[in-house]
This record gives sequence, structure tokens and C-alpha cells, in this order.
Amino acid sequence: ISAETRDKVLAIIKEHHYVPNRVASSMITKSTKSLGLILPDIANPFFPEVARGAEDYANEKGWSVFLCNSDNNLSKEDMYIEKLQEKMVDGIILTAANHRTEANTALQNLRIPIVTVDRAIDNLPHAGNVVIDNEHGAYEAVDYLLSRGYEKVFHLCGPLSLHTAMHRYNGYQRAHEERDMMPPPAHLLEGLYSSDWGYVATQSLLRKKASFDALFCGDDMIALGALKALYEHGVSVPEDVGIVGFDDIYLSQIVTPELTTVHQPIYELGYRASELIIDLINGTREGDRSTSSYEKKLGTSLKVRGTTR
Repeated sequence: ISAETRDKVLAIIKEHHYVPNRVASSMITKSTKSLGLILPDIANPFFPEVARGAEDYANEKGWSVFLCNSDNNLSKEDMYIEKLQEKMVDGIILTAANHRTEANTALQNLRIPIVTVDRAIDNLPHAGNVVIDNEHGAYEAVDYLLSRGYEKVFHLCGPLSLHTAMHRYNGYQRAHEERDMMPPPAHLLEGLYSSDWGYVATQSLLRKKASFDALFCGDDMIALGALKALYEHGVSVPEDVGIVGFDDIYLSQIVTPELTTVHQPIYELGYRASELIIDLINGTREGDRSTSSYEKKLGTSLKVRGTTR
């Protein structure tokens, strides 16, 4: 069309505050250029950082993101999966709720590509996966504790039904095994990725007068809860008990002493997830979607701060 006609149409659009109906236009284009992002706990500082990375990449490419918070509720997560398809999103980025380890009917019947972040799901069709090397990160952290003279390292972990928790536990075990210092089963406490659980678990250890000189925590929220409990009982950190977390959320540098933790590139997890799913949607990734060629694994690094000697 001519420039004159174009200017006239744009003027009318502005005058009448016209907003395109993306769902209607998708009937022709077969795309709404929108993604669904389902996260399990938006109150945990880890997940807003994932969301920011996912949204930034999507926006760079002219896509929009719909954020859904499942509250670690499997039924709510299934509901969002259904609703997002009704909204005709082109793909879904998912960090699964606790205890979601295998694809259920809602996921098996998914008609659009999906990329999981942080927590892999078995038997998931049309899928990609963006994770970090959880086992190596845990191994490095626990090996550091043992090298610094800590001998009774307890592990406060998340639900072992999750791949993340199990891989971190494997790293914890391997660090001990290589030093011929295998911990007894009582040194493992399984719970939730939350500060409340970290606080309660550590309180329980202290009330039982358990003998420990270090805590390797499944994430920073658990570690922050543990730090509070130790402080309330007058236990000196890091002299009496060392603490190491996992994630390196911003709160880890606000507390006193600052938290030693395993840094993972949280923002990049979300950023790469958006990149991967848009590539899948656009068909620029070759191969069978059921293979590991769609897995992106990022590295970790240990940040030594004030909670270890």
C-alpha cells in the first residue's frame, strides 16, 4: 500500500485505540507469538530471576510471556497447562511442582512444545530441558567443607523425588566417598525447598543434640532457615557449624554472615529456556524432540563467603 494509505490507517488505529486480536490473527498465521511460563513458587527469589531471563529473551524476539504460579500444586499446574492451550500460546516453559517427576495425562496430551527448567520430567513429549550440573555443584561444595576440616556434614535436601535433589545428594555422597568418609543415613534429612522447613529441620537437630559441624543445604532458602535456627540457639557460624547453600539468590549476600553457596546462572536458565522453545516452535532445532539433543546444561561455581571457615 502507499505511504499515504498507511499513515491514514495508523491514524485511525491511534484515534480508536485499536488493539489487534492475536487469537483471531492466529487463525491465519498459526501463531500468537506468546509463551506460557509456569513456576512453582514465585515467592522464592530463585524463580522471579528465571522469569526475568525468560521474558527478556522473548521480548527481544517480539514475543510475550504469560506468567502462572502453581504454588507447588499439581492440580493447579494441570489447570494452567490447559488454560494456556486455550489461550493458544505457542509453547510452554515449565518448572514443575514438587513431586512431579513423570509426565501425566495433561502433559502427555500437550499439543505444543514444552521446555522444562531446573526440574526435568521423564517421558515428556515435544520437550526440551534447561538444567545445571547439580551433581558437580554439590560435589564441589561438600568437598570444600571436608577440605576445611568439617567432618560431620549433614545434608538438608529437597524432595528426593525431584531430579535436582537426587543429583545434589549424589554429589554429596561422591565427595564423601572419594575421601573415604561415607556419612550414615541419619546425616540426610529430606524435606522441602523452603526457609520454614530449613528452620524446623535445624531446630529438630539441635533439640536432639545431634552431633554435626556443617550443613549442606539443598537450596539457599533452606540454608537461610538453618542459619536463623543456629543463631537463635547461640551456635556460632562458621566457627561451630559451617553452612553451604545452593542457588546464590540475592538474599545470600544480604544476611550476616554472608552465605557460602553454589552459584548457578539463574537468569541464564530462563533466558536459554526461551531461546530453546522459540527455536523449537520455529523448527530451527533439528532432530527428534524426544532425544537429549534438546537438553542445555549450564555450569556452576562455588561462592565462598562468611558461613564457612
